[in-house]
Amino acid sequence: MWSRFEEVHRSRPVSLVGRERTSGFVAPFAAIEVELSTHDVAGRVVAGFGAEGFRLEGWYDGGRRLAGVDLTDPAGHTSHHRSRRHGRPPTPPDALGVMLTGRQVTVLTRHDDVWTARGKVELDHDVDPATLSPEVGWQPRQRDQASPVAHWRSGASGQLGVRDVHVVTHADGTPYERDGLLFLALTHAGPGFFGTGRCGVWAFDPTTFAVEHRSDLWFRREGVVRGDHATHLVRDGDRWLVATSTWATFDHAPEAQRRVGITLAITDADLLEGEHVLDSAPVSLPDHALPPPVVGTWDPHLARIEGHWHLAFVAARKFFDFYPALARAAEPGRLEGWRLLGAATDRRATEGTLLARVDGDWRVLASDGPQGRRGQRRRFPVFDLDLAEVGALEADHPTNLPWPSVVELADGSALMLTFDGTTYAGELPGYGTHGDFVVLRASPPTGRTESSAGASDLTPTDDRQDRP
Repeated sequence: MWSRFEEVHRSRPVSLVGRERTSGFVAPFAAIEVELSTHDVAGRVVAGFGAEGFRLEGWYDGGRRLAGVDLTDPAGHTSHHRSRRHGRPPTPPDALGVMLTGRQVTVLTRHDDVWTARGKVELDHDVDPATLSPEVGWQPRQRDQASPVAHWRSGASGQLGVRDVHVVTHADGTPYERDGLLFLALTHAGPGFFGTGRCGVWAFDPTTFAVEHRSDLWFRREGVVRGDHATHLVRDGDRWLVATSTWATFDHAPEAQRRVGITLAITDADLLEGEHVLDSAPVSLPDHALPPPVVGTWDPHLARIEGHWHLAFVAARKFFDFYPALARAAEPGRLEGWRLLGAATDRRATEGTLLARVDGDWRVLASDGPQGRRGQRRRFPVFDLDLAEVGALEADHPTNLPWPSVVELADGSALMLTFDGTTYAGELPGYGTHGDFVVLRASPPTGRTESSAGASDLTPTDDRQDRP
């Protein structure tokens, strides 16, 4: 087992706009940032998107020091939305921002480099991303007033924080490396609940702990492109396997019909660069082998063990009462015919499942949240492949439900790449804007040298035929 993990780094990658563009959107996730040249805004700055005859606009009125959202339908009817509690910035802003994240439109203002949500509204329909057209305007109070818009940019929505940290791996569970960098699949936190998040791939420098956004992954289900997230990428030969959780539609379903599942996409595209829409298909897990009821499954993590694919995941009795489980494919090399190996049904708030080698043995790592039973709170349990607990990682447990993504380095030390529950953008968004990116480190075991670091180091092994 590794020595104790201690926090050594944290960062907060925030950007309303991710990949810049003014057209050619492939998912209903878009944003605009408008820089203001003056605090003395006497009129109204408007920013938003045209889409299928609709107009989705955020605005800031400097005369009233008030921000809000206007929605106009194809018939020309406009509804006005503003928050009485949060719509008025305490000081004039430096910038105006508008985010479309799935079905939510949010207006934000920025002051001293911090964005705060001032208003939001939920749409009752999906937006066709191909029709999105960004627009910025100025409505002066007097005809001769100059526009306060210094410049603006638009593109796919970025993130207010990151969470659900999974290291991109090879099929044998070792980290995928390119040019000295590792790669992470992260959930981009949006300005709201699960439906405002989505998945991105980031490069990670294990020496400086810096992260850099590299690619965006979108998932097409039932003909609609979604922002599904809580994702694991696996390099298997010359293809990518992408297992993800269907959180994108959770917010919109009636409470009695809410369900989350796991899907799988397979592609030979280079997912570490660019923007990709993946056709994903449901994974048929052995729900019948779990104690009923089972209302959802999420947090997939894949590894090939002795020729058979194994899938660690989370199962829920209700929202939110959940526990870790593990399934094994019936036939070697096949990603189907899943059979349950075990489930830690004594848990009620444990997720972030992942498969890893610990002291040479395959284990399932997970995270016990603060809502767990006594003795099962704020810790990182370690399970065998029957899902019996065999120990726990010695580590600081950040807030929320941080995932224990552990990477062993060539010097024998290990990093845990995770996140916490630190929120962003004020009180209006509610749960979902977390978190900080957090790195913890464990020192090398006594007497271990670089030459004895073992097969789990970052040095490629001979069976990796998978450089794209």
